[in-house]
Amino acid sequence: MSQTADTTMTAPHSTTAPGHLPQLHRPRNPGMPLDLDWVARVQANTSAIERRAATLPGRRTVKKEFQAAWLARAITLIDLTTLAGDDTPGRVRRLCAKARQPVRADLLEALGLPGLTTGAVCVYHEMVETAVEALEGSGIPVAAVSTGFPAGLSPYALRVKEIEESVKAGAQEIDIVISRRHVLTGNWQALHDEMRDFRAACGEAHVKAILATGELGTLRNVARASLVCMMAGADFIKTSTGKESVNATLPVSLTMIRAIRAYEQATGIKIGYKPAGGISKAKDALVYLSLMKEELGDDWLRPDLFRFGASSLLGDIERQLEHHVTGAYSAGWRHPMA
Repeated sequence: MSQTADTTMTAPHSTTAPGHLPQLHRPRNPGMPLDLDWVARVQANTSAIERRAATLPGRRTVKKEFQAAWLARAITLIDLTTLAGDDTPGRVRRLCAKARQPVRADLLEALGLPGLTTGAVCVYHEMVETAVEALEGSGIPVAAVSTGFPAGLSPYALRVKEIEESVKAGAQEIDIVISRRHVLTGNWQALHDEMRDFRAACGEAHVKAILATGELGTLRNVARASLVCMMAGADFIKTSTGKESVNATLPVSLTMIRAIRAYEQATGIKIGYKPAGGISKAKDALVYLSLMKEELGDDWLRPDLFRFGASSLLGDIERQLEHHVTGAYSAGWRHPMA
């Protein structure tokens, strides 16, 4: 889409209300053999990417009912996440309750959106069974981080086995971490082989490839790693584990979604995108949604092709929606994440 697009955003186009978006997965990405010539041709004009990204936050104006509609859509795209060392079954059950009812019932009634839910709940393997039980009947999938998350440096056989165990426990989506060294050393065949093995271990579960972009050095590496993971069968590509010093950024996002666009143009296969880490404000969610709409189109404003990896983001969106309904802001503590 043209970079001189209109500076206003209307409500997301859909024939169904945001609260009733179906949690349907697209067909799996079958992948393809590694095309090293294509990988070698991939470049990233860092200065141009950064200039384009810098224009995004100031170019979009969303007000009143349009802002409420976009923020409601953002909720349906959140992978509500807890990945802490002190996670307990009780914390995960509370998170799942929040996923089922992400906004106070009176606000949803006022907005005409009963039944609004988040896109998924994301947990460690140990908490998958708890989350699956807590979400039974909701249609909300459970995503599990895997493959030695966040560093991805555990023994290879154990990483593959971890995927299999999470799928067996009921996870419908698996967020894997790639071996960053393959990217940093340009060993694209090793990255492709690894990703293919991880995808095979997922069975019917959809796989999101976490690139840990803050550790890849350059935007060119980000673009090439994105392409190789898609060639190897990734259904989504994801920026970060949320544990790196630099997580999701607009330049990285622009780089990755243009790789998605190039892959679709070449293969006809649509790949999903998930920015994660550091997205905590409603206004940031609106920027990412406008970026997706401009660069990839309306299909990428649905949970089968776009997710936010976040937790605190939901609290700020709920505050904004309460302001829309009541005309007053409430204290942040009145809108706990879970």
